[in-house]
Amino acid sequence: MSEASPTRSLQGKTLFITGASRGIGLAIAKRAAADGANIVIVAKTTEQSPKLPGTIYSAAQEVEAAGGQALALAVDIRDDAAVFAAVAQAVQAFGGIDILVNNASAISLTNTEATPMKRFDLMHGVNARGTYLCTMACLAELKKSAAAGRNPQVLTLSPPLSMQTHWFQSHTAYSMAKYGMSMCTLGHAGEFKKHGIGVNSLWPRTAIATAAMQMIPGVNVGLCRKPDIMSDAAWWVLTQDSANTGNFYIDDSVLAAHGVIDLDQYAVTPGTKQFIPDLFVD
Repeated sequence: MSEASPTRSLQGKTLFITGASRGIGLAIAKRAAADGANIVIVAKTTEQSPKLPGTIYSAAQEVEAAGGQALALAVDIRDDAAVFAAVAQAVQAFGGIDILVNNASAISLTNTEATPMKRFDLMHGVNARGTYLCTMACLAELKKSAAAGRNPQVLTLSPPLSMQTHWFQSHTAYSMAKYGMSMCTLGHAGEFKKHGIGVNSLWPRTAIATAAMQMIPGVNVGLCRKPDIMSDAAWWVLTQDSANTGNFYIDDSVLAAHGVIDLDQYAVTPGTKQFIPDLFVD
């Protein structure tokens, strides 16, 4: 983990993180917890699965072990009422929300013939619509955070917008849904700037070794980086001034800007030089 700046911290901040039961979402939660943050774990998984380890309850235990306070909430972010109820529970538990991390995402790297509408609707419901819904539901609390001088942020795990055919042609439905998240960043950054709310996206340059990645046929996770590279980069973004808004950050570029050049600590296989590149990075 990169060395923390003594003048930057998420101590006492409340983060509402979707998809936080495992992977990148959990890594971001634990990094914030190390500062003493309050983490609202928003995800669907309440029972252990052999294919996808981790539940909202095991995530809460890890957050608390890392030094933070946790609130585990079983929520399907496609459900409007459930999301608004989760926000209300977060406010009741911690007094407000300072940071929203839109991490939850559904993926299917399939072409049109192999993507039934049920899968199309799932990806758009979780990715684009879920990001929009969670942002809407948290907005009133983020405005209060701004009024209190608490530097509110929205961080969405989505790629830079690159309208190139090759990013669509093999998986049009997924690309549309993922870029929908990025369009939320683009629009909300402009819309919320007057409120003092920073809105940015963060995306990895290389594939990240998560349980979901391991389920994709043919992927060698030994050629991936650990989720920690994303959590460290997210920490730097979330501790910057909220006036920095509308950016599409790439993980290693964020770290390099803060003097973290040696990235071998993040390699699943130490010494790896050629990683699997992630999608959407030109």
